[in-house]
Amino acid sequence: MNLAKSSYINEVSEGEKPRSIKLTKWRPYLLIAPAIIVFLVFFIQPIFYMIYLSFHEWNFISPDKTFVGLENFIVLLSDPMFLQVIRNTLMYTFFTVLLSISIALLMSIWLNRQGWMYSFVQGAVFSPHIISLVSIAMLWMWIMDADYGLLNWVLSLVGINKVPWLTEPNIALASLIIIAVWKNIGYYTLIIIAGLQSIPKHLYEAAALDQTSGIRRFTKITFPMLSPSLFFLTIIGILDSIKVFETISIITKGGPLNSTNTLVYYIYENGFIFFKIGYASAAGVILLVILGILTLIYFKALSKRVHYQ
Repeated sequence: MNLAKSSYINEVSEGEKPRSIKLTKWRPYLLIAPAIIVFLVFFIQPIFYMIYLSFHEWNFISPDKTFVGLENFIVLLSDPMFLQVIRNTLMYTFFTVLLSISIALLMSIWLNRQGWMYSFVQGAVFSPHIISLVSIAMLWMWIMDADYGLLNWVLSLVGINKVPWLTEPNIALASLIIIAVWKNIGYYTLIIIAGLQSIPKHLYEAAALDQTSGIRRFTKITFPMLSPSLFFLTIIGILDSIKVFETISIITKGGPLNSTNTLVYYIYENGFIFFKIGYASAAGVILLVILGILTLIYFKALSKRVHYQ
């Protein structure tokens, strides 16, 4: 009786073992399936649909779409306004990233010390990063107001005439760069300080024994050891700057005279204001290509020079 019962149990367990192995094998895929589905539906599918719309003419209202081939791209690349938008986007990205990282690097070297004052300044500098861009845009609209702005009032105290920060085509883009740098500095500084604190102390001790100058310590120890942090911040800064939208939409709306219009706002303007969906989709494809090329060039050119501990 006991032998028959034990043999039955063994047969049942042996029959269930392959099933449990199969469940264990597929369990990781089942766990990540919801995230994969969301990614495919809300990220990958819109990209392919945008590429599909870029070859059509559609007003977003009529259900009919007219196939036009490469006409949207030809018109887009021959439009002087679009070429100005590309130039604005590249200038905004270059100066925003360059100034943000440079100022954050200097501030992080100064703030990488112990003491309540340095901790307070770190918190004060970081606070703009957690404020929404809409609030920041409204704040800087008042600060940079040509007639009643705080910035022009401060300049008037030292005898400088009023500056049309947001209404002069030659100044408006620089004003938006100032706003972006002000918001980015806190986050960039925090990342660089974390990188500074991870540098082994014995490297500086060895440099001190060799009586190495401060500039040489920075160029031979600090900067190379910070390269992973700087590499990360550069990539994030480029992507964020090219995709800028909120400050332009609220403060300048691409003006004056198209001097602050960037690629993402240009896509929004043509797609949801002028209802030129195919034209806007073609601009979106160009944006996708630009982001891909810039990321590829940066990784190919600098990734091998980044020092990882």
